[in-house]
Amino acid sequence: MRRKGLNNVVMVAYTIYPSDARVRREAETMASLEKSAVTVIVLKEHPEPRCYMLDGVEIIELNLRKYRGKHQYKYFLSYFNYFFQAWLKITWRFIQRRLDVVHVHNMPNFLVMAAIIPKLFGKFVILDIHDSMPETYAAKFEGKPNHILLKLLLWEELISIKLADHIICVNHIQKQAIESHGRLPGPVSVVLNVPDPKRFAADKRNLSGRSPSERFNVVYHGTITKRLGIDLALQAINRLKTTIAGLQFFIFGTGDDLDEFIALRNSLGLEAAVHFNNKMLPVDKLVGKLTIMDLGLIANRKNIATDLMLPVKMLEYFALGIPVVAPRLKTIAHYCDEGMVSFYEPERIDSMVQAIDALYADPVRRCRQVERAKRFLDQYGWNRHKSELVAVYQF
Repeated sequence: MRRKGLNNVVMVAYTIYPSDARVRREAETMASLEKSAVTVIVLKEHPEPRCYMLDGVEIIELNLRKYRGKHQYKYFLSYFNYFFQAWLKITWRFIQRRLDVVHVHNMPNFLVMAAIIPKLFGKFVILDIHDSMPETYAAKFEGKPNHILLKLLLWEELISIKLADHIICVNHIQKQAIESHGRLPGPVSVVLNVPDPKRFAADKRNLSGRSPSERFNVVYHGTITKRLGIDLALQAINRLKTTIAGLQFFIFGTGDDLDEFIALRNSLGLEAAVHFNNKMLPVDKLVGKLTIMDLGLIANRKNIATDLMLPVKMLEYFALGIPVVAPRLKTIAHYCDEGMVSFYEPERIDSMVQAIDALYADPVRRCRQVERAKRFLDQYGWNRHKSELVAVYQF
């Protein structure tokens, strides 16, 4: 029974809502529809949990912080704690007849089980797979994987997918990888993690480039972890500091390896050139920071998880007209050609240095690359994928 004729959507995401571009974009898209009311159950951003409205979406924060660390079992214990609290919220919403659809954002996949009671009574359940759990786990705990746990994650994926009525994948290569597990029996949609044009638009910055005599701002934003190659980027910046005048590297975000990277920066004597902000920025504040950047750097290492990634930060740089240097990884190379990004060989610091230096030295090439990258957004932009998302709800 739908309350007041509305399609009552409850989204579940183990995330900090204001800084999660994908969850916000999908929640706001559904909330903008005439007959939808959207509630998102997330982690707390501040010491005390809040309930509030943001851009038409009701946000309910659980009294739980995001786990930052490298202990495998603490990592999963934090997920189970969130799962139990989300299950209570969802079940109560169902009892109140204020729930028609549960949209679960992984990780982990088993959060879909928080919707088990509504599911048993015929409510529609969506599983939105941002990252493939087995591959991400293997990459995160590289060198010390628990093979029994890895097998359990494959079963977790299978059971979770079977519980859902519809699966959303974030790109076609990820979809193929999950299909190779034999685990996509039902309806599947691909909704790329592309930026929202109402926030990320090239007219927010000057595309004419900067004089070599001025500062040259390089940026990375997102999770701070070794598998995403922040240490490689720092070593590249160290080599470039004497060849690029006014070189500044801004790192916006936080993560498991933040302290280690700050120590590396200090040991390289890069305190004046490399700047950490030590936190995830809300999307609106992030855009303001990015508008003064000259180059976006993707530094991902090569592994089974990063091969499946199409980094949203890269697409946000595309949308803002910021030229990109990126590793030649499987999914990135599938969607992007040489004219859209400056490729380098993964984990090769010398190759990364050459790609950054060549782009710095050629402002005309930077402008051409920005223009070429617009073709990606013309083909895959949110205006197209918005309709794919809305179609999922037309069950």
